[in-house]
Amino acid sequence: MRAPAPLRPAPLPEGAAIRRVEQPDTVWYRDLFTRVGGQDWLWFSRLVMSHAELAVIIQDPQVHLYVLDIAGTSEGMLELDFRQPGACELAFFGVSAAMTGTTAGRCLMNHAIPAAFAPGIGRFHVHTCTLDHPRALEFYRRSGFAPTRREVEIVPDPRLAGQLPRDAAPHVPLLD
Repeated sequence: MRAPAPLRPAPLPEGAAIRRVEQPDTVWYRDLFTRVGGQDWLWFSRLVMSHAELAVIIQDPQVHLYVLDIAGTSEGMLELDFRQPGACELAFFGVSAAMTGTTAGRCLMNHAIPAAFAPGIGRFHVHTCTLDHPRALEFYRRSGFAPTRREVEIVPDPRLAGQLPRDAAPHVPLLD
């Protein structure tokens, strides 16, 4: 995305609020990261980092973390990484299984686009993969992102490496 795309209005779920978390605690962050992406989508990259390595990233002033809170519980996350000059990466984006299929994801994206472009960047980008939600790529396209390239990346299954439980993402075959 090279310029802010038009927002697609969606009501915030009842009792929900989007708030920025500055200087997030690594234990709290890993819990949210796992609930949003670990159980269904095999997010593991932040789980294999030491707490010190993770803190360097998520507590960097150029990394902005927003959460979707519902009744005091964080049920979604939006992480904007401004560390590359002139650009913003949508580093992590998602909602918990309880919020999938509601307007929560759209609300987070409606927050992400203006927040990403506010500092005057020229490029807002996201990476997705085949392990993501089956409708993720179309969601990103409807949000204004345009695919630019494909890459092949092969990583060890985090369930076999013990970073996630073996029963995580049951829709993804586990090959011992």
